[in-house]
Amino acid sequence: MSNRLPPAWAKHLKTQPLARAVSPKAVAPKAQPKASPPRNQADDLLLRQALELQKAEQLPEAEELCLKVLARTPNHPLAFYILGTLGIGYDNEKVLRYFARAVAEEPRNPYYHLSLGETYLKLSEYTPAIRHFQQALALKPDMVEALCALGDAYKAFDKGEMALPLFEKALKIDRDHPLARIGLPGALASLGRMDEAALHLKKAIERRIAVPNAYNALVHTRKFTEEPQELAAILAELRDTDHGSEGAASLHHAAGKLLNDLRRYKEAMDHFKQGNQAGGQKFDIGSYRRWVDTMIETFTPELVASMADYGNPSEAPVFVVGMPRSGTTLTEQICASHPSVHGAGELSKLARIANGLGLKDRTGADLGKSIAKMTPDLTRTLADEHLAYLRERAPDALRIVDKMPHNFELIGLIGILFPNARIIHCRRDAIDNCISCFVLQFSEAHSYSADLRTLGLYYREYDRLMRHWNKVLPGCIFENRYETLIEDQEEQSRRLIDYLGLPWDDACLRFFDRDGSVNTFSRWQVRQPIYKSSVKRWKNYESEIQPLIDALGDLAEV
Repeated sequence: MSNRLPPAWAKHLKTQPLARAVSPKAVAPKAQPKASPPRNQADDLLLRQALELQKAEQLPEAEELCLKVLARTPNHPLAFYILGTLGIGYDNEKVLRYFARAVAEEPRNPYYHLSLGETYLKLSEYTPAIRHFQQALALKPDMVEALCALGDAYKAFDKGEMALPLFEKALKIDRDHPLARIGLPGALASLGRMDEAALHLKKAIERRIAVPNAYNALVHTRKFTEEPQELAAILAELRDTDHGSEGAASLHHAAGKLLNDLRRYKEAMDHFKQGNQAGGQKFDIGSYRRWVDTMIETFTPELVASMADYGNPSEAPVFVVGMPRSGTTLTEQICASHPSVHGAGELSKLARIANGLGLKDRTGADLGKSIAKMTPDLTRTLADEHLAYLRERAPDALRIVDKMPHNFELIGLIGILFPNARIIHCRRDAIDNCISCFVLQFSEAHSYSADLRTLGLYYREYDRLMRHWNKVLPGCIFENRYETLIEDQEEQSRRLIDYLGLPWDDACLRFFDRDGSVNTFSRWQVRQPIYKSSVKRWKNYESEIQPLIDALGDLAEV
């Protein structure tokens, strides 16, 4: 849990120790704005204690103190703000509400706008995120964090070219700010400008800025055929304990990527395993299995059919789903190369709707109650809002693609909200797919991929749920096999476009020439013509991955 309190509040509470509560991401700019006068010393004391409890990860106790302040001083903006920071990483909807209250109470505080914007960005609500970052910058034009956050928002909104000048401006203000140093090459890479991205990353390493992240990004800018000097440098960095567990994880994954490129597979796998262990992520597969059971019991073919009339009949939405690394980015790029299709990237909107309904609650909640909430009026409202959200990205497109892979969990909900939506399920050789997940440094949301056995068991649950959805929506889900696409690109691409109900366009064969940002781990690959080296890649690691093969059982086509 990283504390995310704005530096200005060190001044607000008048003593220096509070400054330590600021996360590295929120380094204080040199010029501090005048903070609001404190409400009273008793409130300040309680809020200081709340921050100390937050640092000690005693979150319920910290929350209690903030609520005590609000009981005595209603609408205290800092109490709302700290309550928001307590929820970061746990409940984004709650975070959003608290930060919004803080902004409403103190609309001239740029830090509040920044944090509210960051939360909207996490929820892929780009328009309000951009608006709040712009408000933060109107109040404090030299705020590097806000410049970089606005750059990230434009990049995620498929406007990478608008992000570049923001990161460049941020670097002029603070040339050693990690968000700017890593953000600029990230924007360049998303636009396919890999050589320029690599130069900036090398400069960050030279200046000792965010070294583990910079190395990990650098090795993903190209494929290496000869051992680069970076390999020895990365191995040397791994001996530096100051990088911490997250830094070590990034460096191990960077070393693994280079060694894999060089076909030194056993050494590569050793680093991938160490990188995943350094992350320390654990995934409760038992709880996930029970949740899949409940989804299957709840979303019967009869239920989805009976509620489909409540949704929106639009044919615009297209959902590309599947395991991560199953070809979802490639599939989206092929579709989005068609002039009538817009690729919107990975959107968390559907998951947000599901969370609001309680459908993603894995604590054994009654999903039947969640479904009961979905009255005809609410269902139509949710569908209409979602369609408006998609339309905002591409008002005139006939099809708009959301390629969030994990929407495979929510196909029943898609069937209710958008009975005429297209659903493309990307499937890939199970072992290849799992290895491709294992070797990447995913976020905590993908903690199932950090352990080979857990990953295999998770894949079995994904497969079981997809088999169920094919019964719920028989003949409606297009299965796009990665190996088939690689083997005969044109024929499979034609089938895809035909499934979308659109006339063929030859541009779909040159997806790698397409403009626009790509913001996933596949951004290097999708700039290349189709290649076959990823098929049966797992054979390189066969002696190292027995726990995965055992866990996959009959799904491992050895």
